Order: sequence, then C-alpha cells, then structure tokens
Amino acid sequence: MLNDVQKHILQVVADMADGNAPGAVNIRSDGQKAYRRNTDNIEIVSKTDKDGIDIKIKPFTKHEDVHIPVVLTKSGFHDMVYNDFFVGEGSEVTIVAGCGIHNCGDCDSQHDGIHTFYVEKNAKVTYIEKHYGEGEGTGKRILNPQTIVYLAEGAQITMLTSQIAGVDDTKRYTKVVAEGANSEVMITEKLLTHADQHAVSEMDVILNGEGSRTRVISRSVAKEASTQVFYPRVQGNAPCFGHVSCDAIIMGTAKVRAIPEISCNHVDAGLIHEAAIGRIAGEQLLKLETLGLTPEEAEEKILEGFLR
Repeated sequence: MLNDVQKHILQVVADMADGNAPGAVNIRSDGQKAYRRNTDNIEIVSKTDKDGIDIKIKPFTKHEDVHIPVVLTKSGFHDMVYNDFFVGEGSEVTIVAGCGIHNCGDCDSQHDGIHTFYVEKNAKVTYIEKHYGEGEGTGKRILNPQTIVYLAEGAQITMLTSQIAGVDDTKRYTKVVAEGANSEVMITEKLLTHADQHAVSEMDVILNGEGSRTRVISRSVAKEASTQVFYPRVQGNAPCFGHVSCDAIIMGTAKVRAIPEISCNHVDAGLIHEAAIGRIAGEQLLKLETLGLTPEEAEEKILEGFLR
C-alpha cells in the first residue's frame, strides 16, 4: 500500500505525464513493485538477473500506453533500475516514465534509471519522461537517467523529456542509433534549474540508415546560481538529415554551456546545428507590464511560454 506522501508524488508525476489511454502499468515505490497491470498486447515481466522489468509489446499494437512511474520517499535511498522495451513491428504506442523524489531528511536520495528500447520495423514510439523533486530536507534529490534506443527500418521515436522543479543534481545521457533506412528520431528536452542546482545533458544520435533523420530541440531556463551543460552530438554516416537547436534563458548568476556537435561521414549527410543563450528581452517584459502584469508575473509568463 502507498502512503499519503507516495500517493501525492505519484499524482504529481501522473499529472505531468498527462496520459489516460488504456494500457499497461508498473508502479515502483522506494525500490519495490507497488502495482502492475498487463494487457492482452503488452506484458511487463520482472527481470531475474538484475533489478528492473522487461516490457514486451506485441507487433501491430495500436493506441495503448505504458505507464512506469517511480516514487522515492525515503531519505538516503539510492535506487537503480534497468528497464528494457521490446516494441514489435508496426505498433504505435506511448510510453510514460516519470520519477518523483520527496526528501525530507539530511541524506541524499538518488534514482538511476537505465532504459533501453528495441524498436522494430515501422513501429512508432512516443516516449514521455518527466522528473520532479520536493521536500524540506537538506539531502539532495538526484536523478541520473540513461536512455538507449535502437531503431530498425522505418521505425520512429519521439522523445519528450522534462525536468521542471526540485531536482538538485542530474546527469542525463541519451543515445539513439538509427540503424534502419528511413528511421526517425525526434527529441525535445525542457529543463528548469534554480538555486545551486546542477544539470548535465549529454546526447549521441547516430544516423546509420539511408534516409534516416533527426531533430533535436533543447530549451532551458537557468535561474539564480544554477548551472547547466548541454552536449548534443549528431553523427551522419549515410545519406541523412539532422538539425540540432539549443536555446536557453539565463538569469541571476546562473551559468549555461551549450556544445552542439555535428559529424558528417558521408557526402550526402546534411547536418545543421545552432545555439542561443541570453536573458529575457526588456521589451518583452515591458509589453506584458503595460497589459497590467507585475514584473514578476510578466517574467513567469515569458518563462512558461518558453518551456511550453
């Protein structure tokens, strides 16, 4: 049974995920399975060699979701889990993974989730991952996600990752290998840091398939004394197309470093990258203030729209 704090964190994560379609569910709470539900087309099985689950999606499964939220409420608890997704040919599914940490103690709490996707021919996956932290304790809330994806011919993955509040330290690593012809990778990452929080996002997108393509979008806001580092790398090894865009708003004494990198290893690989870091424009604030908003309200509206 979940206690009130666990239920609250789970609800926050569920609200962020915003997914209500029928499907399979696996809830992990403080390192233990709290609830599981399978469907006729989606089976979740506990691993026997290490901590984690296998999610098996039958070929041509349509309009079903997989929800795998994680909740941490014990101060000083370190959790590592390995989740593997086997997405059958021609299926179209949404996978929602959210982690919430509630730390009211003086010891660090940490969750490391290693997710590996095997997406078969012509399958389409929407992967939503959102992280959240809260609690009155002095112990840190630490999240270190790793996502590894292998795409077959015509396979597609759309990744929507967000970290909106309360996470003190995070190191995210994402690797996508578009091996099949005409495979597609779409990644949108959103991040908000404040106080002395620190975030690192490192990414490798490898385009091996003929006609493969990617678009990587990173949007972040760094407030107060927080720091952020973005290191997206795209490698074109075949006739392919890729575009990387990093945009950040910096406030207070925050520091942001963006290092987009593209590598073309084929004459017909077309890759583009761009990065922009700056403060909120004064004219934007002034315009909203003339409409009756306070400076603080105007600032929040601009940030809300930027991270939407």
